[in-house]
Amino acid sequence: MSITQSLSTSMISSSSSAFLVPTQLNSRLQSVSLQPKRVGLCKCVAAPQEEKIAFKTKVSRNANLTKLQAGYLFPEIARRKAAHLLKYPDAQVISLGIGDTTEPIPEVITSAMAKRAYELSTQEGYSGYGAEQGEKPLRAAIATYYRGLGIEENDIFVSDGAKCDISRLQVVFGANVTMAVQDPSYPAYVDSSVIMGQTGQFQKDVEKYGNIEYMKCSPENGFFPDLSTVARTDIIFFCSPNNPTGAAATREQLTRLVQFAKDNGSIIVYDSAYAMYMSDDNPRSIFEIPGAKEVAIETSSFSKYAGFTGVRLGWTVVPKELLFSDGFPVARDFNRIVCTCFNGASNVSQAGGLACLSPEGLGAMRQVIGFYKENTDIITETFSSLGFKVYGGKNAPYVWVQFPGQSSWDVFSEILEKTHVVTTPGSGFGPAGEGFVRVSAFGHRQNILEACKRFKQLYK
Repeated sequence: MSITQSLSTSMISSSSSAFLVPTQLNSRLQSVSLQPKRVGLCKCVAAPQEEKIAFKTKVSRNANLTKLQAGYLFPEIARRKAAHLLKYPDAQVISLGIGDTTEPIPEVITSAMAKRAYELSTQEGYSGYGAEQGEKPLRAAIATYYRGLGIEENDIFVSDGAKCDISRLQVVFGANVTMAVQDPSYPAYVDSSVIMGQTGQFQKDVEKYGNIEYMKCSPENGFFPDLSTVARTDIIFFCSPNNPTGAAATREQLTRLVQFAKDNGSIIVYDSAYAMYMSDDNPRSIFEIPGAKEVAIETSSFSKYAGFTGVRLGWTVVPKELLFSDGFPVARDFNRIVCTCFNGASNVSQAGGLACLSPEGLGAMRQVIGFYKENTDIITETFSSLGFKVYGGKNAPYVWVQFPGQSSWDVFSEILEKTHVVTTPGSGFGPAGEGFVRVSAFGHRQNILEACKRFKQLYK
C-alpha cells in the first residue's frame, strides 16, 4: 500500500468510526430556555502547547560522526537534483554527476549469472555460505590479471566492491594511524578516516580535516603530488587513473611513490578501479613497480568495467610480503576482518565475475569501456570548443573542466538551473577541486549528445 493510500485509508477509518459511534446526547428535541447573560469583551490567548520530548537512550553518539560535513557528496547531489525536479517537474534532467554505469551488462556475463541462479534451484547446484575470501576459480582467474607480477590467488580477497573494502581496510588500520590522500580524490577515503577517528576537526578556513596530509594534485604539477613537500604518514591513499581528475600516473611517478613509501615505512592503498580505461602505456597495477608488494595494497572492482554497480563485485590484493612494523602479515589481519564482517560476495555475482574474465567476457567489457570512452571524447571536444581548459577523459570516464575564479557549487547550480544537466562540483572531492566541475561519461549516447548541445547553448 502506498503512503497516499495508507493516509487516505487512515483518514476514512477515523471519520467513519467517529460518525458511527453512538452520541451521548439525547437525540429527541427538547425545549430549552436560556437566561439572557451580559457579555463583556474577552481576549483569547493561545496557551502554549507542551512540547513532547522523545525518549532518549543513555548511549552517546559516535563523536567522530559529528565531524563529518553535511552529507556525503553524492547523496547531496541527489537531494539537489530531487529539489530541482520539484521546481521543474517537466524538465528532462540528464545525470552526468555520480559515476553510475548506464549500458546493459553483456549477455555473455548475465547468462553465466542466470545459469548459476538457476542451479541454486536444484539439489545438485545449490550452495549456501561460501569462502569469505571468494570462490577459488574466481580468485585464480583474477590472479591471471596479475600474471608475471608475483601475485598469487591466496593474496586476493573477492568482495562486494572496492568502496566496501576501503572501509574494511580502515578497520584493519584502526584509529591510531595518520593518512595522506590525493587532493582532489574520491570522498570515501577521507570520510572513512574521519569515521574511524584518524582525523582532527574540520577546519573551515582551509576546507580540510586536521591530521590528514592533503597531497595537492593540480594542472601545475601534472596532477601528481610533489612528494618532497608531503609529510610522512602511515597510510597513503592513491587512485590511478584518478577519480575525479582522470589523470593517470606514469611508471616513473609510481616508482617515486613506491620509493617514498619505502623510505617512510608507509602503506599505499592503491585504487585501480579504472585501470581498464587506460589508453597510455602507464601501469595498470601498482604491482608493476618493483618493490610494491612490500608497501602496497591494491583494490579494484568490476563496477565500471562490466556495469556491476548494482551487481556488486570487486577484489583487494594484499601481498604476503606486506608486513606491519612488528613483522605480522597485513593479509592475516585483513582476513580476520573479512571473516568477521563479511560472509563473502554473492555466488551469483561471482559467477558473473568469472565470466567477465573469460576471453569472451574480456572482449565484451572492452566494447562497453570503448563506448564510454567515445562519450568522453564527445564531452571533451564540446568543452574544448567552448574555450575551457579540459583535463582527464583519455584514461578515465571523467572529464575535469576548469572554471577559473568560480565556485564549483555555483557552477554546478548554474548548469543544473539553465541546462537541467547534473554534474559534480569539484570542491566535493577536496579543496584543490575548487574551480572545477567533473562531468561523467556514463550515459546513453543520445543523452550525452543532448547534454553537450545544452552546454553549447549555455556557454556559446
